[in-house]
Amino acid sequence: MNAKTYPPAGGDGRRRATWGVRKQATAAAVLTLAVVLAVAGIILLVLLRSSLLDNARELAIQHRDSVLEQVAEDDSADVTGDVTGTNTQITQILRADGTMLASSDDSITESLYEGGPLRPGQKYVSPDPGLFTLTDFDDHVVAAGGVATPDGEFTVVAGVPTSIQRDAVTTVGWFLLGGVPVLLALAGGLIWVLVGRSLRPVERIRATVAGITRQHLDERVEVPATRDEIEHLAATMNEMLGRLESADQAQRRFVTNASHELRSPLATLTTALEIAAADPTARTWWDTSGMLQLQTRRMSYLVEDLLTLAKLDDAGLRFTMTDVDLDDVLGEEIHRLRSVSTHTVNALLAPARVTGDPHRLAQVFRNVLNNAARHASTRVDIHVTTINRAAVITVDNDGDTIPADQREKIFDRFVRLDASRTRESGGSGLGLAISREILHMHRGAIHATETPEGHTRFRITVPLQDTADTRHALLLDAENKPSSDDAT
Repeated sequence: MNAKTYPPAGGDGRRRATWGVRKQATAAAVLTLAVVLAVAGIILLVLLRSSLLDNARELAIQHRDSVLEQVAEDDSADVTGDVTGTNTQITQILRADGTMLASSDDSITESLYEGGPLRPGQKYVSPDPGLFTLTDFDDHVVAAGGVATPDGEFTVVAGVPTSIQRDAVTTVGWFLLGGVPVLLALAGGLIWVLVGRSLRPVERIRATVAGITRQHLDERVEVPATRDEIEHLAATMNEMLGRLESADQAQRRFVTNASHELRSPLATLTTALEIAAADPTARTWWDTSGMLQLQTRRMSYLVEDLLTLAKLDDAGLRFTMTDVDLDDVLGEEIHRLRSVSTHTVNALLAPARVTGDPHRLAQVFRNVLNNAARHASTRVDIHVTTINRAAVITVDNDGDTIPADQREKIFDRFVRLDASRTRESGGSGLGLAISREILHMHRGAIHATETPEGHTRFRITVPLQDTADTRHALLLDAENKPSSDDAT
């Protein structure tokens, strides 16, 4: 299968310029900090202005009430004597028509209170200017109240200048405007350094992995003892490198073994063809034709097995799952074995219905039966039973038993245990490996054991069809596998 490559995102296939993680992290942090500081600064200015104006308003109210009390207690007709003030407090007396009668500050010629006349007991205080006028202050905070005297009704006005409050808010605002950029620059520099230090192990991992070639897949990256995501990344990278090394070694072994297996029949064919071509009587062609056909079939079987294993490795072998009478499929393979083998073949088959691919299950039984017949002395015994919702198939032969420490190894590829199990006996060393892979796709298993008499036994288990969960899982596996041409 050819690997597909895709252009970078962007339609025209050109690589877009992007910031690295370090720049992105620094920019995001500085931008976030800028927004937070801007909002905090505005809130600070609003609260500061509100607090200062509240204090000024309270001072104006206190001064107004004090003057009102003095005027009310003074029995004289002249109220101008009650007009007092300071640098931070201004007092005015207004007539009923709004004209100014007296003022504590002669420099102010206009009334601080622009509302209508206030009746005795009525009072007025300057309202809050609102949230959106941080530096837009009135010149004075005003508190006014009406009072009655023997000479008539008057309005007492108390004012507090807001210049001090305005200057305070403006000063704080300029301080924030000048200090925030400096703070952002310091924060950005610090974040840049910290992010760089955090990414330094990642760069070391990248550099190490970039320097690893196929000839040095045994190298590993350094795992820092940081107990964080960097440590997990390094550990995961080493696990991936380990899997790549194992896959590369398996591939190399596969190619080496396949080449070795093909070399023998190719050498035989080459030698026979050279001898036959040198014989002018053409007699050699007739004498070697059977051997040539045998070696050709041997190569064909080996190539088919190699293709099957390659498809299994790539998850490209198609399985057609359906209802299968396991005893019928096995019975056909037993009939085939009896027709070609000189050994006695005994069979006791109980009905067993499973969900699977009949063609692939037949391939498993063919491989196992051929293996048993190849190494049997006189007979092969096959039994089918059902145990614990599974079909159990045992294939026994009375040949040499397999040592206990070798019973799992025989399911590896290109494995032959001794001299009696040679290439010339017809086996490629792939049949059992293929059988185990196919059974794995059927949620089944195969193991090598021995009979009570000490003979070799292969035990195969396949889940029965009436296990609904297993049936559903097998159908899903078959649907999710990529389509591919079947290998026979």
